[in-house]
Amino acid sequence: MAERTLNDDREKSKRVSALAALWPFLKPYRALLLAAIAALGLTACISLILPIAVRRVVDGFETSAEALLDSYFAAALGIAALLAVGTGLRYYLVTRLGERVVTDIRKAVFDRVIGMSPSFYERIMTGEVLSRITTDTTLILGVIGSSVSIALRNLLILLGGLVLLFVTSAKLTGLVLLVVPVIIVPIVVLGRRLRVLSRENQDWIANSSGSASEALSSVQTVQAYTQEARTRAAFAEVTERSFDAARRRIGTRAVMTVIVILLIFSSVVGVLWVGARDVRADVLSVGELVQFVIYAVMVAGAVGALSEIWGELQRAAGATERLAELLATADSVADPASPVVPAGRLRGEIAFRDVGFHYPSRPDHPALRGIDIDVAAGETVALVGPSGAGKTTIIQLLLRFYDPTSGRIELDGITLDSMSRSDFRRHIALVPQDPVIFADTARENIRFGRPDASDAEVEAAARSAAAHEFIAALPDGYDAQVGERGVMLSGGQKQRIAIARAILRDAPVLLLDEATSALDAQSEQLVQQAVDKLARGRTTIVVAHRLATVKRADRILVFEGGRIVAQGTHDELVAEGGLYARLARLQFTEGLAAE
Repeated sequence: MAERTLNDDREKSKRVSALAALWPFLKPYRALLLAAIAALGLTACISLILPIAVRRVVDGFETSAEALLDSYFAAALGIAALLAVGTGLRYYLVTRLGERVVTDIRKAVFDRVIGMSPSFYERIMTGEVLSRITTDTTLILGVIGSSVSIALRNLLILLGGLVLLFVTSAKLTGLVLLVVPVIIVPIVVLGRRLRVLSRENQDWIANSSGSASEALSSVQTVQAYTQEARTRAAFAEVTERSFDAARRRIGTRAVMTVIVILLIFSSVVGVLWVGARDVRADVLSVGELVQFVIYAVMVAGAVGALSEIWGELQRAAGATERLAELLATADSVADPASPVVPAGRLRGEIAFRDVGFHYPSRPDHPALRGIDIDVAAGETVALVGPSGAGKTTIIQLLLRFYDPTSGRIELDGITLDSMSRSDFRRHIALVPQDPVIFADTARENIRFGRPDASDAEVEAAARSAAAHEFIAALPDGYDAQVGERGVMLSGGQKQRIAIARAILRDAPVLLLDEATSALDAQSEQLVQQAVDKLARGRTTIVVAHRLATVKRADRILVFEGGRIVAQGTHDELVAEGGLYARLARLQFTEGLAAE
């Protein structure tokens, strides 16, 4: 839904001038660009010289000087050789330039989106971002590596051909120019329609990619609820709409091509008829008529090619704008121009000062209201309460995935928004409720917490997280591939790898968001012991629904409706009554009943 809204907001009619946004990526390769333009100009000039050589050869049949005739043939062969070399050089330079620029664009777009805050992904689907990085950049590659050079070459041939046509025969050239306005009209009219259809086609391709990405990332849920047929139908509908848009675009372009080529070659035939009469009247030589016809065909071909390339340029202009949107998108969370750099390792003192917050997608529903928290360095504080009370929001604000709507958050007395995000995040270790496992080995997934860690340190972290035993039992041990999103692992195994990753990071601030929720009782006990050991000397924020995991916390904050309604130790809160006591009574009573 968010993606559809974003697409609806886009302007449907785009200009080819949008391709100017590619200049910052071309600028570093000006030498390569100039060399490509020089090769392009060379081939265009040689192409324009070739008809003159042909005229000399044709008229040479009328001369008795055999040596002169041989020289004409030799010159024509030399020009053809130069044309072949120049064309090959142009292809190499232009294609290399296109590949280099598109590679830089892909890196720039990815570099941009990988650092965007979560609010960005509330407005656009991941599938559309991937579509822009792949499909849109492929269109741009086609333009830079082919279409633009072909367009420039044909433009040079068109202009140079018109001049040489006039030099060859002003009369016949005048007849040709009479047809030009008739040819341009359908190009302009149908070109506008083609531009709109091209943009629509690209939008539906992005929707199709987004739909497929969402379905495939949730394939187990789709299958568990036997919704394969419905999912297939939804994807088929979006894909068919993409095809319909492509069919209309192709049809419009085909009609434009038919009209333009018919008009062009009809005029060539008419001019040729007039020229043939001039040859019979000795106004033109046969060679001059042949030269004129070749130039006329070249000019006609150039116009036809330009009409086709125009559509490609329009599609690429739309793709460029889509990529430019990503590069120019302002992030709701940004680093300050002159960030404060923490001196050495942070102690881990955390303070929330009258913090209020609502998610950008829910502006009328406050997630936090007037939160004041002081966490001393090395203290373990647990956040409990019903779902939606604001506990995980505290974690997200501490990592500065979002900025508070009001109030401020401090780390060691420094407000978060005055520091670079990377400067303070490297002092924080996170174990999320839904652990992220990469399509890599078990070892590298743990080492993600600290890339410079040794194998021994990785294995030590795994032992502390009760993960060593199951990792060692894998076919390749620590070098076993765990599959995309960790599909080869159980939920509890994923969680233990995520905990090992946090242990390896060895950060002064530890954030645990339901870190033991997916573990069995035995593993939970082992991991809880590791967490208790890890938490010593570190500031630890624990979010939990299972109160058994927070009983030993130095302090427990009880959240309800985005507010802190109570705080204290486990025993104090149970004795006090209220929400925490009710939750404890329910959980511990149910636990005893289950036993």
